[in-house]
Amino acid sequence: MQKTDRAKQGFNLACFSAGVFDLDGVVTDTANVHCAAWEQLFDDYLRSRAQAMGERFEPFNASVDYPRYVDGKPRYQGVESFLASRSITLAYGSPDDPPERETICGLGNRKDRLFRERLAKDGVDVFDSSVALIQHLRDAGLKIALVSSSKNAAAVLETAGLSHLFDAHVDGNDIERRKLKGKPDSDIFLLAASLLEVSPSGAFAVEDALSGVEAARAAGYALVVGVDRADQRDALLEHGADIVVDDLGELMPDSASSESTLPNALVCYEEIAHYLADKRLVIFLDYDGTLTPIVDRPELAVLSDDMRETLGKVAERFTVAIVSGRDRADVEQLVALDNLIYAGSHGFDIAGPGGLHMQQERAQEFLPALDHAEAELKQKLNDIEGVIVERKRYAIAVHYRLVAAEHLETIEEAVAQAVEASASMLRRTGGKKIFELRPTFPWDKGKALNWLLDALVRSGKVEPSDKDILPLYFGDDETDEDAFKVLREGQGLGLLVAEAPQPTEAHYWLEDPQAVGRFLQRLCNADGELP
Repeated sequence: MQKTDRAKQGFNLACFSAGVFDLDGVVTDTANVHCAAWEQLFDDYLRSRAQAMGERFEPFNASVDYPRYVDGKPRYQGVESFLASRSITLAYGSPDDPPERETICGLGNRKDRLFRERLAKDGVDVFDSSVALIQHLRDAGLKIALVSSSKNAAAVLETAGLSHLFDAHVDGNDIERRKLKGKPDSDIFLLAASLLEVSPSGAFAVEDALSGVEAARAAGYALVVGVDRADQRDALLEHGADIVVDDLGELMPDSASSESTLPNALVCYEEIAHYLADKRLVIFLDYDGTLTPIVDRPELAVLSDDMRETLGKVAERFTVAIVSGRDRADVEQLVALDNLIYAGSHGFDIAGPGGLHMQQERAQEFLPALDHAEAELKQKLNDIEGVIVERKRYAIAVHYRLVAAEHLETIEEAVAQAVEASASMLRRTGGKKIFELRPTFPWDKGKALNWLLDALVRSGKVEPSDKDILPLYFGDDETDEDAFKVLREGQGLGLLVAEAPQPTEAHYWLEDPQAVGRFLQRLCNADGELP
């Protein structure tokens, strides 16, 4: 599935009542005009200052200074921000200062004059795909607002013939008149939602500036879409964007779209939060591929400090269980949090706070078969470069991620022979670039999930009424489907972690472990809407 399709999956119109769009760089292509005006302003000023003070002239760097210090910010704030980066301090002055005056406001007014001159000369270019998307959203019944730090927003819209597309707009004049804080503060996005008479939690925002995505995220918008016009995808995500596109045309639905496709859990968070309200949540998470990225070797899957901190906060509020194919002692050491429940070996071995413990009694019967299969596999696959035969207490994983394609048939045949030689004691399952041999005893992550829920009721940690208990299970692999199926047939939500939606029993999807972290953080930060 291509990047465009993933963006569409993350943009479910049913989750929103309104959309709020930045102007420059999102709807109109005036970013270059603004950047050129800023560059002319600062180069003229810095050159004059350098000559007067006998210093070396260091010009404005449009590719670095524009996005970092001025893009998306109110004009005077942009002047002050850039000058501070050069250790230059000027009097603030007054908005009435003439453009020639050496004050923050004077320089800001000079930039405004330069921008208007360029606008009158060159006109306004628009992003046709953005206009088409906004028109589609209006046709679908969504309210649309515009936000801009520029005092020229209305003039730009009028020149471009786009004024009719917006039900409300907030610009630099509103910032000054209402004494609002500019981006990255949340004020203008909060005002836009208020003017549309919607809650930010029911709206999405579209921004191309780092300060803008910060502002929309701070305002509590359900989804923040970053538009990458300046090769800053990673930075947009780091500053608060949920998804990033190169062009808003990527969000337009087409005939190939399906209403049955799996919705993105971050996009539909408010919908999920409503469903979770008044429930006693129990959080289940796989480890590899869910809390950590998939890596070439098992020992490289190390939990980040940020994810560990997030898990700790979640565990302060909810019961949390890690359900992994790894041995329990292994995953317990990797996560290193004492107040979590750990279910290793796909749930064959469980332990947690308060003396919680369970190990399948019959599991011991399968150890001789596993020992024999391990020896056979290591002997047969010893000469194949890159193969890893990983023995766990109650399973054997044969990793072939680093193996050349011509050896895969040999590996698969060796695994099949090991299963056949086990006299029905072992079965083969799959996963991400692995074959796994597990006991034929009917136990899996779904059964472990049910056992844990029952154990939590018996311990008094959750209420016995079914309607009060709501499990959330996060997983990325074939073995997690057993848990998703249990939730699909009963009560609870499954969240698939995958680069793109795929056939699954899960209810929602998240793109990667980073998205899992953001979802968990929202659970932690929920104020009164969750138990």
